[in-house]
Amino acid sequence: MTLTRLLATAGIATALLAGPTFAQDTLRFAVVPKAMNNPFFDFARDGCEARAAELGGIECIYIGPVEHEPATQAQIIEDLITQGVDGLAISVADEAAATTVIQRAIEAGIPVITFDSDAPDSGRTAYIGTNNYDFGHALGDMLLQLKPEGGTYGMISGGAAAPNLADRVQGVRDALAGSDWTEVDGSPMFCNDDSALAVQQANDLVTANPDIGAIVPVGGWPMFAPDGWKNFVDNAPDTVELVVADTLPSQLEMLGEGYADALVGQRPYEEGVVAMDTLLAIHNGEAVDEIIYTGLDLVTPENLADFM
Repeated sequence: MTLTRLLATAGIATALLAGPTFAQDTLRFAVVPKAMNNPFFDFARDGCEARAAELGGIECIYIGPVEHEPATQAQIIEDLITQGVDGLAISVADEAAATTVIQRAIEAGIPVITFDSDAPDSGRTAYIGTNNYDFGHALGDMLLQLKPEGGTYGMISGGAAAPNLADRVQGVRDALAGSDWTEVDGSPMFCNDDSALAVQQANDLVTANPDIGAIVPVGGWPMFAPDGWKNFVDNAPDTVELVVADTLPSQLEMLGEGYADALVGQRPYEEGVVAMDTLLAIHNGEAVDEIIYTGLDLVTPENLADFM
């Protein structure tokens, strides 16, 4: 299925890719998220578009599957290769599928970098974003600080094949290894970046484990459905610690209102900015670092005002 048909099926204007007629000296760098319905990636888009405008002569093409669908992401990348874009920045939804299309892009002479989620064996030139293992470890460390006496905990993840999320899950487990925390059966649950499903899974964890001591989503998905998340927290036992990934503005607001105990955040806007700088440097024949970490933010009610 062509990208035009995929977008038409999803009800998205094909102008996102067709767009205006570009001047010959305009570079077209495409940023491909895992899912366009995930607000986390909106900030990467904003950073990419702002930096492209600052640099001049660059068009940031932001396009990906509406929902978390690795096969659709791969097809979109294939179509971008056919169009002959000047560079690709990809948040890898499925490492195996992405590796195949990344190799095709490289063979076509298109520079490829990854952001947010990596495919280190794909031949990509660089990865920009979070050290995902450290990210997961920070989530686990935060839980230990909040409740050192331990208990049982469950995790919510996104796509089962997403390498960045697997690293986060392992980081949480390693941080809690040797402590009095025990992971419940069936953890992690995989929501495939579906916010409503992530909220339901949080409810399911409490229902299946009435004495559960903590829920640790390794992405911000359940809080991206704020009404559902607030309803869940209002009805959950007060003893459940909620340590959640990401620090989007809506999450910070909910943290201040008591709908989370701690947030560990990435910097998606910076990922979009650095993606443009890196693709431009590669286009100009400059050397770039293979790994570019953009850092983490640790936010609790105590330092929320300072962070804001």
